[in-house]
Amino acid sequence: MDYTTLKLIHQGAVTLSLLGFFTRGAASLVNARWVQSRAAKTLPHLVDTILLASALTMAWMLRLTPGNAPWLGAKVVGLLVYIGLGVVALRPGNSKAVRATAWIGALLTAGWIVSVAISKNPLGFFRLPG
Repeated sequence: MDYTTLKLIHQGAVTLSLLGFFTRGAASLVNARWVQSRAAKTLPHLVDTILLASALTMAWMLRLTPGNAPWLGAKVVGLLVYIGLGVVALRPGNSKAVRATAWIGALLTAGWIVSVAISKNPLGFFRLPG
């Protein structure tokens, strides 16, 4: 598979993953029952597996490591923060205020990760202009 096709698959998986997380988070905050369904819990793992596999393959194809591409390391750290906040946001045992705060934090973190990917700057949208 060529790099351009792989990048399109990755970008599509990013879009599906973020759209799915946004939708599941919003639905969980209004206590929608479907959020606890088997499909709602399984499908995101399939999408995220494609997302991670495409990311690792692109990094391998381009010979990128966090050591020679600091922005990649920043994305990995951001991904860990996003996952942690996402777990808190979707855990039904947490209060609605905690889930809402974590959901917003996860979405902001995801936006930052995308800004790092686009700018190839570890600071992403926090970088100074110029």
